[in-house]
Amino acid sequence: MDDEIRALGAFTGRVIEFGVQYGFQMLGALIILALGYFVARRVGALVERLCARREFDVTLTRFFASVARITVLAFVLIAALGKFGITIAPLIAALGAVAFGSSLALAGPLSNYGAGLAIILARPFKVGDTIAVQGAYGVVHDIRLGATSLRTEDGETVIIPNKEIVGQVLVNSYANRVVELRVGIAYGDDPARAVEVITRALATVAEVVQQPPPQVGIGAFADSALTIEIRYWVPTARYFQVRFAANAVVWQALCAAGLRVPGPRQEVTLVDVRASDADV
Repeated sequence: MDDEIRALGAFTGRVIEFGVQYGFQMLGALIILALGYFVARRVGALVERLCARREFDVTLTRFFASVARITVLAFVLIAALGKFGITIAPLIAALGAVAFGSSLALAGPLSNYGAGLAIILARPFKVGDTIAVQGAYGVVHDIRLGATSLRTEDGETVIIPNKEIVGQVLVNSYANRVVELRVGIAYGDDPARAVEVITRALATVAEVVQQPPPQVGIGAFADSALTIEIRYWVPTARYFQVRFAANAVVWQALCAAGLRVPGPRQEVTLVDVRASDADV
């Protein structure tokens, strides 16, 4: 029992000694961390306001604000460690060794961050643009260092690792997406009138983009019809809805104008084999 009391007394004495010796340092470190966190948030908000005032892209604004916050927090952490007398140089060397070893093991995931940095700085697209890459298509919803997320018309979120974007063929159609349509008219009908009817019909659809204007013209001379090709832009977020509505309007306009849309036709020649045999 006496041994336990003496051990408890020794432990309590060491705790008191540690508190007296390092208590003020710990309190100072906590105060520095709290103030540093507050200052980092204020600096990040200030950078965001400055970028917004200069009309920077949303992605660049977020990136610069994050860099500013992380930089302030890094200096605050160094100052807090200094309160305990910890030397930073050996710690930085150890972190460098760990980072080098981790980079070999995580070469794939880390390459996403390098590609994300390239996207943020080069800005091949921004939030709100419509892009097509690696078979994926949608409106850019968010750009982060690791991945880029797209939003489809159906409300689905498509997440693409940034390394799958950099170095690939990327199509950026900004806020809209093109619709390409072919319709055939009879050779006896006037193609100029068909082009006029279709152009006027598309102008009645509110969400069909008029700048650039729709393109309508003779696309090909098919076997049984004169092919009229139609190209127009619609908002990506309502691509299929506007496309279906425009197709219905075009069809109704062609029918009302008396323009015929012929179906496929084949000519069949019947040969009287018996008559051929009799001649022989």
